[in-house]
Amino acid sequence: MTPLVHSTSSKWYCEGRQASYVQVRKSPGGLLDLVELARPAGDMSRPAQPDLVLHEDLLGGSRIHGDSGGGSFDVKSTKGDLGLDAPDFAHTMMMDTSHRVRALSFCLAQWKNVYEEATDGRGSLERIRLYRGPFRSIAIQSVLRNLWALSEEEGAPSRLLARAAGCEILAELFRLSGASFTPARGGLTPWAERRCLDLMHARFSEDVSLDELAAEARLSPFHFARMFKQSVGMPPRMYLTRLRMEKARELLELTDLPITRIALEVGYSSNQVLARVFLKHQRISPSDYRRAVRDPARSIATR
Repeated sequence: MTPLVHSTSSKWYCEGRQASYVQVRKSPGGLLDLVELARPAGDMSRPAQPDLVLHEDLLGGSRIHGDSGGGSFDVKSTKGDLGLDAPDFAHTMMMDTSHRVRALSFCLAQWKNVYEEATDGRGSLERIRLYRGPFRSIAIQSVLRNLWALSEEEGAPSRLLARAAGCEILAELFRLSGASFTPARGGLTPWAERRCLDLMHARFSEDVSLDELAAEARLSPFHFARMFKQSVGMPPRMYLTRLRMEKARELLELTDLPITRIALEVGYSSNQVLARVFLKHQRISPSDYRRAVRDPARSIATR
């Protein structure tokens, strides 16, 4: 019987023999695919696929024997270990205990221009020296933790969040492999900053992408993300969230729209998502905020 062939790693995880192990999947339109799996001991080998796959061991304590594209290794894992599977390589993996991992797949067709721009054309996936077994990176662990937390908060990560997180991770992978980067050339020019901010104000309720913002500034996504932060003082995604919170507060204060409608008006998929984000940033729920601004005396009295 001919085995099923899956065009991407995420399809293999979610549609192949691993499907029953998938606990959570979050995917933002093909830019990144996040999957959390709880798997038993045994053979976890994977056929060759065109994605670059980064995974994090959430438990540790397993003996791992395999080859991810950089030669065979045999190690004892620890919690927080990272692993990188080379694209177009049939990787082998044997685990002696049950384990829990989060896998992040890069669809390389969506990322080629980013890593070429980041290294001025000198970086290639073949030059990444991290296919040789588990490695550690506080920077990548932090990005993964934030990406997962924001995905839990808002649902599938936005294109803006996914692209920014992917840029950070790829930059760190190349840095750990010895690649040099062209330094950021200061902040955005005044005209570029104005055009980007105007676009974000006009489309704050949409899933605007980092690529669209970068195009307004006539920059690559990789350089734009760093230069925007230098100019504005925060990453593009954080600025967009601030715009959404400002509009949500305005609608809560000045209208009688249901909170579900307000959530949609400011770009969130449900009132539950708005409530989570609003509580995180405003330290109060949307309904309590509305009561407080409509009737401050009552709000103080009931505290």
